[in-house]
Amino acid sequence: MNPKQLLADETGVSPVIGVVLLVATTAVLSALIGTFVLGLGQDVDQTATAGVSPTGDRTVTLNSVGPNTDGVRCSDADETGDDLDSSNDRYDDGDRPGATETVGDSISCSSNANSVVAFGDGIGDAVVYTFDG
Repeated sequence: MNPKQLLADETGVSPVIGVVLLVATTAVLSALIGTFVLGLGQDVDQTATAGVSPTGDRTVTLNSVGPNTDGVRCSDADETGDDLDSSNDRYDDGDRPGATETVGDSISCSSNANSVVAFGDGIGDAVVYTFDG
């Protein structure tokens, strides 16, 4: 057997490359079609988003709300602005709401709150601002 003849013989290269490309293309197309059919991209958890800016000591103003987001609240208040700890009547006077859904409105948080949280129906809450100290 002549070694020069073995190196010069390229008759099997083209079919091998063709088969490899065909298998790779089939695998990629199968993965893409499977993703759409099974809906794997639709089960991503969504979280609330909002833009706030600090306007005073423990006070923030709501600048914008994201999709499916209802508003923002102090971390120690529920979505109506009432204190999560029912024994604390911090919001009974109505002067310091702990939540807002209106862009442009401000909320004042107590010293118990360490952050401002965006909330919405059917989506996870997300911290949008953290108070210093």
